[in-house]
Amino acid sequence: MNRLMVLTGKETSALFSSPIAYAVMAVFLLLLGYSFSITLFVSKNATLVHVFFQAAMLLVLIVPIITMRQFSEERRSGTLELLLTGPAHEIEVVLAKWLACMAVITLMTGLTFGYAIVLAIYGDPDWGPVYSGYAGLLLLGGALVSIGLALSALTTNQVVAAVVSLGVFGLLWGIDGLAAFATGRTENWILGLSLLGRFTPFATGALYLSDLGFFLVVTLLGMFLCVRALARR
Repeated sequence: MNRLMVLTGKETSALFSSPIAYAVMAVFLLLLGYSFSITLFVSKNATLVHVFFQAAMLLVLIVPIITMRQFSEERRSGTLELLLTGPAHEIEVVLAKWLACMAVITLMTGLTFGYAIVLAIYGDPDWGPVYSGYAGLLLLGGALVSIGLALSALTTNQVVAAVVSLGVFGLLWGIDGLAAFATGRTENWILGLSLLGRFTPFATGALYLSDLGFFLVVTLLGMFLCVRALARR
């Protein structure tokens, strides 16, 4: 546990000492702030549903930038071997990097809670969808980070890691479009893999254990694959 805390602190400090984290957060907040302001003045509805969907889409685009260099850069520079030959185990290294990336995502999404405060001041929002929407964003972010880390662990080129991650995320986000060409169980199976389909209930305030379980399973699967990739280095 002490090793994990030390590694997490080191990885978090490394992320926040990089301009990438601040650039990503600035773009995320700028785009969401613009969307929130325009929608609020136009629709005059005390809701954040549109913000949650846009934030989820931005996570699909932004997470590859956060995770692309976590392992690929260390492989290229040779520091990964040094890290893994120390007392730390592969799972501890993966968890530390996952927690560090999640610190950025949590801070980034947490700063948007100011929008909910604005709605509370000038309106009467339904807080159920607000809380579930933020929970959905964190679950989605955790799943994306774990997949991104696994892909980063497979290559020494961070650009390749980012491009492949973006492709995988985009496919999983819009895979429900393929369901139109399938029938029966195949259609249900495809729809069950859709990140958009799994996130939608959270954004609208309808919580299902199946959706919660999906994000947790994807997160654990990504971590497992990442550990295996490091073990086969």
